[in-house]
Amino acid sequence: MTIYVNGEQKEVAPGTTLAALIEVLGFSSRRMAVERNRSIVSPDAYPETILAESDRLEIISFVGGG
Repeated sequence: MTIYVNGEQKEVAPGTTLAALIEVLGFSSRRMAVERNRSIVSPDAYPETILAESDRLEIISFVGGG
């Protein structure tokens, strides 16, 4: 099925969770924010959030430094 991540089209299997997508994309779930269809998703909900056809995700990863 087709979803969009940060404006880029991606193909994922039906039933893919947000947590699984984050892992495949290599993001650190501890230092990020995810918006799904213009709504913020709580990190606690990542494992139970099942992606749907045409979902639009914005994933922002925070980078520390000094």
